[in-house]
Amino acid sequence: MSLTLTSVARAQLDQVYRALDIILTKGEAFARSKDVEDSVWLNWRLAPDMFALARQVQLVSDFTVRGMSRLAGVEPVSLSDDETSFADLRARIAKAREVVWALDSAAIDADPHADITFPAGRGREMTLPRQAYLQNFILTNALFHASTVYNILRQLGAPVGKADMMGMSPQG
Repeated sequence: MSLTLTSVARAQLDQVYRALDIILTKGEAFARSKDVEDSVWLNWRLAPDMFALARQVQLVSDFTVRGMSRLAGVEPVSLSDDETSFADLRARIAKAREVVWALDSAAIDADPHADITFPAGRGREMTLPRQAYLQNFILTNALFHASTVYNILRQLGAPVGKADMMGMSPQG
């Protein structure tokens, strides 16, 4: 069995999407048990200069949808950033998964060593081989922002653990 960009991406992103669904579900249940409104926790940050929980989830979907769409050679679907509840965030992750899984595998897998140029924030562009773009940019950003969601929920006292983040909890 040979690995393709699609097989690597889908295996890793399936775990990230599943983990986010699990930890957001547990975070919501814990917030409800404490009579905390969703907006309080969705706007929580680890530090003043970091994005809030809701934005971290949005960034997971943005990096994965936009990145994988670029690898497939199609214009990325734009997801609106208007989520106001845990349920909205879980729906966004489900939509991201749906979009990524619908992309043409053959187009994604074409010439993994060819360069791809992409926006890298603050008006900059980067160029990487397609395989490095997947491994070092798309997946790294997805994992970073998903881990930050986990860390925010842990800081708030939600009963999430490593098994949840690995998509291995009984709920997953």
